[in-house]
Amino acid sequence: QVQLVESGGGLVQPGGSLILSCAASGNILRIHHMSWYRQAPGKQREMVARISNGGYTYYEDGMAGRFTISTDNAKNTTFLLMNSLNFDDTAVYYCNAMVTTLENIRDFWGQGTQVTVSS
Repeated sequence: QVQLVESGGGLVQPGGSLILSCAASGNILRIHHMSWYRQAPGKQREMVARISNGGYTYYEDGMAGRFTISTDNAKNTTFLLMNSLNFDDTAVYYCNAMVTTLENIRDFWGQGTQVTVSS
């Protein structure tokens, strides 16, 4: 199995910044890509950003410019730098990874970390 553990969430004022981290561990042969999703109250989960093993990045509309995804492949860790946060960014942020294990290839999810933007 593979475990994804997020950290870095919390309470931040509008205009502030946060850095989320997600560390993957377990029976990992290869991580193909890692992504961040978020789910606001009463809304569906949406993708925020994705980074491939080769470092290619993708951002959902409206995320690029304020959010930056990066990775430390040696540590199987991805980061999400979030700047200029506003009330609409309040959500539970989830880490996702597409992983080849000894058994198969599938995606895994973290437990989520709460980000609250409030004055």
